[in-house]
Amino acid sequence: MNYATQRRPLSQPLASANDALWVTYRWMSLGLAVTALVAMGVASSPAALQIVVGNPIVFYGLLFAQLGLVFTFSAVAQRASTAVTAAMFFLYAALTGATFSVLFLRYTSSSIAGVFFVTAGAFAGLSAVGLFTKRDLSAIGRFAIFALIGVILASVLNIFVHSTGLGFAINIIGVVLFAALTAYDTQKLKMMFASGEAHANLPLVGALTLYLDFINMFLFLLRLGGSRRD
Repeated sequence: MNYATQRRPLSQPLASANDALWVTYRWMSLGLAVTALVAMGVASSPAALQIVVGNPIVFYGLLFAQLGLVFTFSAVAQRASTAVTAAMFFLYAALTGATFSVLFLRYTSSSIAGVFFVTAGAFAGLSAVGLFTKRDLSAIGRFAIFALIGVILASVLNIFVHSTGLGFAINIIGVVLFAALTAYDTQKLKMMFASGEAHANLPLVGALTLYLDFINMFLFLLRLGGSRRD
């Protein structure tokens, strides 16, 4: 589907909304594929691992670059071309893959794959809830966003106290929060597309939002059920 570069009313809101949602899911899937390929590529190369993991400056530089892209993405997407916005999205996915290579040092490949497929199944079910439920999920979404701030603060605290119990609770709450955000964000995107007012790159903005929901749910599930290497 070809989107105009300016905001415009959609001539067939429901059909266009469905098309836009499928475009969003395709962008998100491509982003996840890039992340997985980069993570496996870096993890399988001792030289690349040494650069990414063995050098703290590079590793934390990648993390800060990811944060910068996330905070600027939505604003840039409203003004930039689709090509530029897509390049930013895939750059973020690639940077995430590079930092995720460390997961292969901590967890077995089979458990990473297993948790990924569990996450994919959960994400599909939760997206379906967001798409088809008649209930307004706005209140749930707002609560999850505020609760996420608490999880972040608790995670920072646990860096210093190293509490196993607190870590377990954070992971459980994290899974629940991103499960709720997946359904909420899906419903919000559906409503935005159906309203008939959408800028050209909204599918890419939505793809990044859902990508982040997926990735974070995956990380919390991996910490709960992943098999660590000896």
